[in-house]
Amino acid sequence: MVKNKEKFDVVVIGGGPAGIMAAIQASSKGASVVLIEKNSIFGRKLLLTGGGRCNITQAEFNAKKFVEKLGKKGQFLLSALSVFGSEQMIDFFEQNGLKTKVERGGRVFPVSDQSQEVLNVLVKCLNKNKVRFLLKQEVIGFTAYERRIKKVRLKEIEITAKSVILATGGAAYPGTGSTGGGYLLAQKMGHKIIEPRPALAPIETKENWVFGLAGLTLKNVSVGVFQNNKKQDSKFGEMIFTHTGLSGPIILDLSKKIGELLQLGAVNLKIDLKPALDVATLDQRLQRDFQGNKDFKNYLPALIPQRLGDLIIKLTGINPDKKLNAINKTERKKIIDFLKGLELTVKCVSGFSQAIITSGGVDLKEIESKTLQSKIIKNLFLAGEILDLDGPTGGYNLQICWSTGFVAGTSAVVKKDF
Repeated sequence: MVKNKEKFDVVVIGGGPAGIMAAIQASSKGASVVLIEKNSIFGRKLLLTGGGRCNITQAEFNAKKFVEKLGKKGQFLLSALSVFGSEQMIDFFEQNGLKTKVERGGRVFPVSDQSQEVLNVLVKCLNKNKVRFLLKQEVIGFTAYERRIKKVRLKEIEITAKSVILATGGAAYPGTGSTGGGYLLAQKMGHKIIEPRPALAPIETKENWVFGLAGLTLKNVSVGVFQNNKKQDSKFGEMIFTHTGLSGPIILDLSKKIGELLQLGAVNLKIDLKPALDVATLDQRLQRDFQGNKDFKNYLPALIPQRLGDLIIKLTGINPDKKLNAINKTERKKIIDFLKGLELTVKCVSGFSQAIITSGGVDLKEIESKTLQSKIIKNLFLAGEILDLDGPTGGYNLQICWSTGFVAGTSAVVKKDF
């Protein structure tokens, strides 16, 4: 147990991926490190990632291409990623006995498909490096003067530290302890917080017919985002219908943009069920298929999943018993409109309780990208989801945590100018 007023070289606040990596790296440099976590275990959110399989990282080893996926703010990560990127992260786990595999879309998972094994490796490294733990403890504030944190205050004890790493996560999945408390700590130290918003979150739609499609997964489809009849964004890949709307990889990746657009007005989505075929080619195919005398309802399973077949009958109004060779040009156009632009109206982006990550956080302009050091408080470093930096699904966000945690952990020990 850590004693009251005990002194450490580095105090790391937050036992998620960024905080754990920071603690491992700082302690590997010979620093005395204490890791503070409000939960009774480390990595609660980590255990949930990748559907419990843990999408460790993204197998994009070109740093420039990696940061392009993060949008305009991605350049901030370039330095950290060049020091400790996806390749180094995979090597870290392999060297510590965890075999990995690369799946579709460059997603990297443990061969075991068990997130617990990922956490076990991390905790083993913490123990090996003699990192001290403070579990079920929460930081309530700092004592600071002359732009330096002198003491880290918990409810019952105070810890003196040469440097402090703030890696408390965002506000997504609050049930795992990510309640946004770190933003307040950073704000009290003078940092600006870019408004946190849910990101990589499911979408709720106004149409109630989605309820009947709940659980249906569509692969190789394209989803377009429209506002004022203008396409604002689109993604190709896999999606899933839920009881209240849409989810799945491409929907999660679009959710941040949809959330931004909703601040300006109504947003519609159009699902292209046949993105490989343009309208003219699809029409030609239907004309060929519609020369027989099969019932319309019996033809649909060859075209789309059964539950979508029921929906197309409902939305087009075409008699399910109508013979294919009796379907006219107007009805054929309705079918094509359905296949190339199944339209939904966005009600909202689901809140933090269902979001995978947080968009927003500590303003990157106030942090040194090469060291993750605060430009306001000399001995404060920040890492992970608390930063105003996020990316798409596929391991990008965990790598942000690994990279920034690694650099913050290194810098907190080797920096001598504070």
